[in-house]
Parts: sequence; C-alpha cells; structure tokens
Amino acid sequence: MARLLLDLGPLAHLSDGEGPLRGLAMSDDEALVSSSGMGIVVDNGIIARIDDSENLRDEYLGGLRGNELEFVDINDHQVLEAGGRAVIPGLVDAHTHLLWGGDRSRELRWRLNGMSYADIAAKGGGIASTVAATRGLTMESLMECGLSRMEKALRHGTTALEVKSGYGLNTESELRLLEAAVSLHGLSIDSTWLGAHAAPPNMSRSDYFEEILSEQLPAVLDSGMARSADVFCEPGWFSIEETEEICKAAKAGGMDIRLHVDEFVDGGGLALAAELGSQSGDHAHWSSDEARAAANAANSMQCFLPATPYSMGEKHFPPAQQCIDEQWAWCAASDFNPNCRTLSLPFIGSLLSQRMGIDPLASLVAVSRNPAENVMHDADLVHGQIVVGGAANLNILDSPHWESWCSQVGHSPFAGTLVGGEFLLH
Repeated sequence: MARLLLDLGPLAHLSDGEGPLRGLAMSDDEALVSSSGMGIVVDNGIIARIDDSENLRDEYLGGLRGNELEFVDINDHQVLEAGGRAVIPGLVDAHTHLLWGGDRSRELRWRLNGMSYADIAAKGGGIASTVAATRGLTMESLMECGLSRMEKALRHGTTALEVKSGYGLNTESELRLLEAAVSLHGLSIDSTWLGAHAAPPNMSRSDYFEEILSEQLPAVLDSGMARSADVFCEPGWFSIEETEEICKAAKAGGMDIRLHVDEFVDGGGLALAAELGSQSGDHAHWSSDEARAAANAANSMQCFLPATPYSMGEKHFPPAQQCIDEQWAWCAASDFNPNCRTLSLPFIGSLLSQRMGIDPLASLVAVSRNPAENVMHDADLVHGQIVVGGAANLNILDSPHWESWCSQVGHSPFAGTLVGGEFLLH
C-alpha cells in the first residue's frame, strides 16, 4: 500500500548534484527548494515519486482529500495532507556520545566558580565519574538510556545518528557499549569505536595505548560491531604518533576513520586526518588554514560542534563561514555528551545561523545532506535529502516556511517526522 504526502508547502529537498555541497551551493534555494504544491509517494520506506500534488491526488485518489497530519485509507492507498506546511529532510547527527551513565550537571557550577578540569576530577567529577557510572550499567539499562535519548533526537527531527563508544575504556565495557549501539532500533545507527577517548582511571596513557593495540582493537575488529574507529587526538590526550598507529591498525582491519581534532589548540590533528583519509575531522576549532584545505582535498569533512563551546561558556566558534568562502566541505553535529546535553539539531542550526551568521539553508545542509556523506544509512539508502529512490526520512514543519527549522529555540519546530515511511506526530 503506497503512502502519499500531499499539499506540501515549500520542499527543501537538497538533492542537487553529487557529493557534499560546498560554498554558495549550500544556500542556493533555486536549486535546493521546490515551491509549494508538491507531493511525495512512499513505497516500502523508500521515496518512489515526487510530483505535483494535484496530479498525484487525481491519479491515486480520484481527486479525494485526506486528513491533515494523519494517514487515512483512500482507494487502497494511505494519504496524509500536510496543509501547506514546509518539508525538509530527516536530519543526520554525525557526532554523538549517546551511551553513558551518571550525571555531571553539578560541574557547571564548579566551572563557573573557577575550578579547573583537574580540580573537578579531584572532587569526583570529570570523565572518571562517567566511566565508573557507565561500567556499572547493565545492558538493559544501557538500552533504556539509548532508546530514551533516541526518542528525544527523533522529536527534534533526527532520523540517523552516528553513535560512539568511549566511556567504557576497557575491552569488556567498550564491547558492551558497541553491542548496545548496534542493538538500538527506530533510527538509522552508524556505530563508531572510541576506545582511545582518554586513559582510564588509575592507568597511564602509555599502558592503555598498548592495551588498545594488543587487546581492545583486535576484539572490536573480531566483533564487527563498529564501522569506524575514532581517536581523541589532542595534546594531553592521544598524540599524533599514537593516533596514527591506532588508525592504521584499524584501517588494516577494514574500519573507516573519524577523528576528534584540534578542539583546544592546533595540535596537527586535522592535518593528520587529511593524511590518513579520515572520513571527518571533528571539532577542528583551531586547525590551520593549510590543514583545512588539505582536509577538503582529501575529502575529510570538517565536522563542527558549536554546542560544545556554547555549553562550556566559550566565545570562540568554528569558522563555518570561512569554509563557505573557501569552498571547503563541512557539516555540523550535536556532540551530545555528559557536558553537552543536547540532541536538538535545530538548536545547532540556531547556533549556526543566529550566532555564527550562516544562511539557514546552508545550516540545514550542514545537518542533513553533508553529514549523510559519511554517516551511512543502515539500509544503504541515500538519506539527508529528499530524492526518488532515497530513504523516506523527512520532517513536516509546523510552519509554511522552511526557515522555521532553526528559528524556534527551545522548541521542536516539527509537526511530524517520517522515518522509513512511518509517521510520528509530534
């Protein structure tokens, strides 16, 4: 039974050309947005046709109308009337730490009172507290946690997530986090192993580095539960040399690479990402222009995480506008983690547009089409754009204007979301 979405407002399909969009192509509304009046036919979770809404109504329904924001059966088909509301693709979150236990909310006050990271750790906070809490969770608790957070992401329009491990920091716990990630259902999940996130409590980084190479990474490769490997490549965490060795071992085992780089200083991480052919260099707040150009040439996407400096009270945001000016490929993501607790990509869009001056259409591309280039759909379908043959993942806005997707801070802008052809009314 085909499903029809009719009487659409402006349709930001984002389906012009191949590969990631760069420069002014990210904000070309003539190429990326159709005017009101289009309709979409969905068959088995795939977009089968995009055509004039009234043509589809006459052909499939004999001219009959359905109900607004509700699928009803007409002539052996199901139809939903969008009522002129704008439609955008399902959003794609390219960087999340979805699975962890504990609650570090009290650290906000400690930071505002001038406590350093070391001070916070000595007081019982920091990553050590998250690792301890995460290791103590049962698989059932991890799954409940993941499903609850996925539901929040979905209600803010996200239909695909990259999900990292990284808060287990030993072989057993990291494998358990990966098992939980690949067991989650409802959204498309692309799993990443981040065992090299930090040294675990009471263990030197050099000893942990050796354990990663000799025990943890081989176990992860044997499990087949992670498509990609990630390393926190930053002075004081994992060095350029350590990162390179871990990445080469992971690539030799058939994994793709994604890297945390240059969050606090220009430590050469993005340059290494380009050299290694990493899918992305994430954070990249302080990378050099030379490294950014090299990453673009190597098809290593710069993935900016503006909610992180926002959450930490910092003033510096990554240079998204420079990337547009220089024609460098980039995207943006939530960086959901214990100190950055948002799964709202519309909020990320608000930061991009209302704080960093990025055109709202370019901001939308940055959290849909562009990250979909390296966040794989679990059925290997095109996603992050609305295109015939692609995944039927899209958002119906509660507005006749597509720009509303990033201008309702603190509230979901969506009336409903379609995931694999299934509709959730918000």
